[in-house]
Amino acid sequence: MTDTLTYPDVVQWAVPVFIAAILAEFLWIAIKGRGGRYETRDALTSLIMGAGNVASGLLLGFIAWGFFMWLWQLTPLDLGSSVAVVALCFVLDDLRYYWVHRFGHRVRWVWASHVNHHSSQHYNLTTALRQTWTYTFTFMMVVRAPLILLGFHPAMVLFCGGLNLIYQFWIHTEAIGKMPKWFEAIMNTPSHHRVHHGRNARYLDCNYAGVFIIWDKLFGTFVPEQESERVDYGLVNNLGTFNPLRVAFHEWVAIWKDITHSGITVRERLGYAFGPPGYSHDGSRDTSDEIKAKHLAHNPQKRGTPGFG
Repeated sequence: MTDTLTYPDVVQWAVPVFIAAILAEFLWIAIKGRGGRYETRDALTSLIMGAGNVASGLLLGFIAWGFFMWLWQLTPLDLGSSVAVVALCFVLDDLRYYWVHRFGHRVRWVWASHVNHHSSQHYNLTTALRQTWTYTFTFMMVVRAPLILLGFHPAMVLFCGGLNLIYQFWIHTEAIGKMPKWFEAIMNTPSHHRVHHGRNARYLDCNYAGVFIIWDKLFGTFVPEQESERVDYGLVNNLGTFNPLRVAFHEWVAIWKDITHSGITVRERLGYAFGPPGYSHDGSRDTSDEIKAKHLAHNPQKRGTPGFG
């Protein structure tokens, strides 16, 4: 069994490309007067969040790596490192990403880490860099366990995860409209991912794909972008701040306040931590499902249209 397999840090290699693409998008928007908008404080917050994500990875990455190597020692399987195995790992890791991403919207504990990525009210390439500082504390690393136990080396799994993140960078833009139909049918695209970042009732909690949009179509979470309804970016209740510390930790603070609320049961405390975002023991808040239901109640003509079942 190979313990010393190594792959390049492709995300680090891609940083100069990210910077060049951001500058190109900024110039395109400035020259053409369309294709999105840059707001200086918002973009700076996204860049700081990206730097913090790198720092947290350097400080805490040993935890996930130690867990993965422990699993690697347990499994009797080793699929090797051929190109075909890497390709299969990439596809399966994207399926893994789909479920982690879906948990990130449906389980508040995971949402507390992911919410910062949705906190911008703008949609441009800097938004792709607005990443979490607290992913380790969600324990979502366990979702990668099946891949390693099946015989994919931990280094390969992380390499494929890096390729996945690089792919997702370019889809955070309004400068690209629709791709060719065959591409839109299979791959995640700017159009599909714009929907994912929408706070419109129609667009809540959908299009979780990383690379292949087929997962959303397979599991019933796909919603197409509608020309009749422009995407409104951000959170259901926007933060109204550019403070990176608040962006990074506000939902964890909110969870703590909710679970320590006096006069509620243990089950209700657990609901605040692990129920869907918007859960409340007294019905004073709305989950995404409840927001959609209320929207349909006021707009019954939309029943049966994409995004509303």
